[in-house]
Amino acid sequence: MKSRALRRVALAASVASTSALVLAGCSGGGGAAAGSSDEEITLTVATFNDFGYTDELLNAYTAEHPNVKIVHNRAAKSNDARANYFQKLGKSGLADIEAIEVDWLPEVMKYSDLLAPVPDDLKDRWLDWKSKAATDSSGNLIGYGTDIGPEAICYRADLFEAAGLPSDPTEVAAALQGDWSKYFEMGDKYVAATGKPFFDSASSVYQGMINQVEAAYEDPDTGEITATTNPEVKKIYTETLDASKTQSAHFEQWSTDWYAGMANGAFATLSCPGWMLTQIEGNAPEVSGWKIADVFPNGGGNWGGSYLTVPANGAHVAEAQALADWLTSPEQQVKFFEQAGTFPSQVDALKSPELLGAKNAYFGDAAIGEIFTNRANAVSVTPFKGQYYFQVNDAMSKALLRVDQNTQDAQTSWDQWVSQVDAIG
Repeated sequence: MKSRALRRVALAASVASTSALVLAGCSGGGGAAAGSSDEEITLTVATFNDFGYTDELLNAYTAEHPNVKIVHNRAAKSNDARANYFQKLGKSGLADIEAIEVDWLPEVMKYSDLLAPVPDDLKDRWLDWKSKAATDSSGNLIGYGTDIGPEAICYRADLFEAAGLPSDPTEVAAALQGDWSKYFEMGDKYVAATGKPFFDSASSVYQGMINQVEAAYEDPDTGEITATTNPEVKKIYTETLDASKTQSAHFEQWSTDWYAGMANGAFATLSCPGWMLTQIEGNAPEVSGWKIADVFPNGGGNWGGSYLTVPANGAHVAEAQALADWLTSPEQQVKFFEQAGTFPSQVDALKSPELLGAKNAYFGDAAIGEIFTNRANAVSVTPFKGQYYFQVNDAMSKALLRVDQNTQDAQTSWDQWVSQVDAIG
C-alpha cells in the first residue's frame, strides 16, 4: 500500500465478487496457535492508509476467538506511523501488530531481533521477492506480507473523448504501449486540445518512473548513497519537470485540492495501483468517467506494499502472530482487495478465481482482478531500497513539489536536494 497519507472516505465496497467471498471467518491456516487460554485479551492493530480492515471483517475473527477483542488504530499519515514505530520499537507503547511500509524495510531490518519471526510453515505463502525483502541475515522472515502495488493508468474517459483522444480502455492501453515518451506525447495532445492539465502532480509521475530503476539511490553492494551522481535520477527529474510545466495540475499528493481534482476534472490521468481505486471512488462518487487502462508506461511498475510486524516484547505475542497469520491468509487478502483495492502478495491469492474474476462497477465494470494480475506479471524490476532510500526519496518529493508549485526553479531545487542528501550519509 502506498506509502503516502491517504484520507479515507467511507464508501461501500464496489467490487463485484462471487458468493465465495463470504464474510464468515475463514481461518488463515498454519502458524502460531492462538493459545489455549480462555483469558480475555485485547489485541491492538496499528495501520495507516486503508488495509481493508473493516469492523465487519475483524468481527469474523473475534467470532472464532470470543476471548479476543481487537482494537484497530489507523494513523492519519504513514509518516506519523513511521515516526511512532521507530521511536518505540524495542521499548514500550507499540501495538501488538504494527503495519510497516515497504520503504521502511531497510531500517526495520537493522532491528529485526526486536520482532517476532514469522513461523516457518508460513514462509511459502508469499511471492519470493516479497518475502526476500523482509528476511534478515539469519533467515528470519520478520514481516507478514499484505499487499503489493502493481500499477495501471486510471483516466477520465469523458475528458479523453472531449479532447479527441481514444477513450476505450483497450484503445488507451494500445496508445500508451511503450516508454514514458508515449505518455507525455498523449499529454501534449490533451493539453493542446483542452488547455487543461493531463496528470495530477510531478511527484506521482516521478514515482512511477523511479520505481523502474534497479538502483536509483544507493549502491546495492556497498550501501553508499549514489543518488546525486546517478544520471538516471537526474534524467527522470528533468523529464518529469519538463512535462510538468504544461501537463501537471501542480497539486501536492494527498492534499485537499488533489482529492477534489479527482471529482472536478482538474486532471485526466493518474498512476493507479490497486489501492488507488477506493481513493478515486471515495472522492469522486458522482463521476462516471473514470476508467482503467491495462497498461503502464515502460512496461510495469510497483508502487507501495506493506507488511504486518509483531513486536517481540508485546504482551500477547503468540496471539498477535495468530491474528497476523489470519489477516494475511490468501482468503482474507482477497477480501481486503475487495474492500480497499489492496492487491494481494500471496501466491494462492493470485490464483484465486474470486480475485481473477473481480470487477469494479464504478470503473465501467473493469475486470480489476485480471488487470492488476497482468500488471503484477509485467513488473520486471524490483528497485533496491537501502537504509537511506526513504529519506532520499522523501527529500526528492519535496524538491519536485517546490518546482511544481513554482516556489523554486528546477536547478535551485535540485541543488537544495543534493545538499540535503549529502547531509544524510
